[in-house]
Amino acid sequence: MLFKKGDTKPDFREGSIIIVDKPYEWTSFNVVSKIRYIISRKLGIKKIKVGHAGTLDPLATGVLIICTGKATKIIESIQVKEKEYTGTFFIGASTPSYDKESAIDKEYKIDHIDKELIENVRLSFLGKTEQVPPIFSALKVDGKRAYKSAREGVKVKLKAREITISEMDIDYNLPELGFRVVCSKGTYIRSLAYDFGKKLNSGSYMSSLIRTRNGEYAIEDAWNLEELVEYIKNLDLS
Repeated sequence: MLFKKGDTKPDFREGSIIIVDKPYEWTSFNVVSKIRYIISRKLGIKKIKVGHAGTLDPLATGVLIICTGKATKIIESIQVKEKEYTGTFFIGASTPSYDKESAIDKEYKIDHIDKELIENVRLSFLGKTEQVPPIFSALKVDGKRAYKSAREGVKVKLKAREITISEMDIDYNLPELGFRVVCSKGTYIRSLAYDFGKKLNSGSYMSSLIRTRNGEYAIEDAWNLEELVEYIKNLDLS
């Protein structure tokens, strides 16, 4: 079912799982649409089910699991799997979106921050904790995507949810902190960046993000999207 490099006879209608390294500034929906289009063209059919198992923000890259055909039935079982991320937090400033999508709205002092404080804050996030999702998210509030309301200047209030962070490593190099996080479904790394800054008595936003693993599916096995498209185009499925 897993469509790997070297496979020559995938059955996209019966069901395939494709690990894609999502390109920077592409939405997850953009990737799904691209793959649906190229598979439909290749098979000479108008419609085929294609979906993804867990949204990645446009400014993030990394593991995006695409399911085709009957494999779309297992999307939910993939979404609940543990995730691993790497990236950077920029310390000393904040943005409304908690990442680089929006401009810096406030700057903070960082001269009080040392390795001991960072380590104490890191430890405080391990285990089960409550997290409020960012208002710039695809969650729906009163039937409307939160990010749409936020971009229109409408105040949005999202409820805290329980998440689990089982591993968190920090690379001390102010003003940017490199990180690796292993976490449960529903964890927003942008919110983690914001909350990390607050606990440092400063500010923070997510300056880069890569999803390196979704369950057993790792970045090392992911397709470059352009290579995937060309590979499918050249398949002989007759």
